[in-house]
Amino acid sequence: MYVESLALKNFRNYKSLDINFSDGINILYGENAQGKTNILEALFIAATTKSHKNSKDKDIIEFGSEEAHIRVNLKKRDVGHRIDMHLRKNGSKGAAIDGISIKRSTELFGMINMIFFSPEDLSVVKNGPGERRRFMDMEICQLSRLYYSNLLNYNKVLDQRNSVLRQIYFNPSLKETLDIWDDQLVQYGSSVIRERRNFLNMLNDIIKDIHSNLTSGNEKIEIVYEPNISEDAFLDCLKQKREADIKNSSTLTGPQRDDFGIIINGKDVRVFGSQGQQRTAALSLKLAEIELVKKIINDSPVLLLDDVMSELDSKRRDSLLNSLNGIQTIITCTGYDDFIKERISIDKIYNVENGVVREVRNGTE
Repeated sequence: MYVESLALKNFRNYKSLDINFSDGINILYGENAQGKTNILEALFIAATTKSHKNSKDKDIIEFGSEEAHIRVNLKKRDVGHRIDMHLRKNGSKGAAIDGISIKRSTELFGMINMIFFSPEDLSVVKNGPGERRRFMDMEICQLSRLYYSNLLNYNKVLDQRNSVLRQIYFNPSLKETLDIWDDQLVQYGSSVIRERRNFLNMLNDIIKDIHSNLTSGNEKIEIVYEPNISEDAFLDCLKQKREADIKNSSTLTGPQRDDFGIIINGKDVRVFGSQGQQRTAALSLKLAEIELVKKIINDSPVLLLDDVMSELDSKRRDSLLNSLNGIQTIITCTGYDDFIKERISIDKIYNVENGVVREVRNGTE
């Protein structure tokens, strides 16, 4: 699969934009704050309905406009498709596939798989567990519509249960309704836990060889799922901690508190790893993610690299570049000389300046 073209209207700093992509390596270069990342963000929103920055729709729409439009033309197994998305300041977003409006965002997942890699991802290992949960959720949602639906329902029930917990102080009779919320929480939450465990197990099988190659065989890596609670014990734990939940006005048990550990040579790299080890582990995670998606969908995802090359040393950069074969890749950077030196076969080069995108050929516009 690959993206053929992107059209934007009133999106971030783009009043209007039409850009065509090669199915190989595409470079977007220019100074910082010119709009390079905005192009990648638009592509990611078209694939997942969400910004990689967790930005709200009203903040994405161009200042002074009421709505923005994203259109992506793509090829999937030699069949053309179109994704249209409207972002509204005062309303929910609308989406259509091949000109037909969709009612649920789950219908969009799987149309095109995108993997976003930015310098922030290099910190996923040492940052808090929320970053690692987001890493899991963003990819599993693209691979499983059922997971997205269960996660969405779980979060809705969690919000409702927490609301009840806050109100019990003023209305003690509401305590009797917690059994209903607990049953729903366990129903959706157990599915989330199982899917996360399955995803990390598959990722674990792939990452071992990748990390060994990155470290010349000197390091052995293992990913360990750290669920806050098991599926079997979830309901009993909710009942046991009910009084504590009421006291804290918050649900203390569930997959919203999950994490996963990254163990290198028997030690937790989150705590005992050097900065270099942590960055290498993060790169291994991303490279394993690419291979896992290829294996599951029997196709190649689209890879979005947002100024990440400058954050990697030569060995890690080479490992990433070697993974690009057969994958459409859209790369942002401040200059493309380094890529030419690395002898990548670049198919299209664009200069981005103040929201204006110009194709460059042989170094000239």
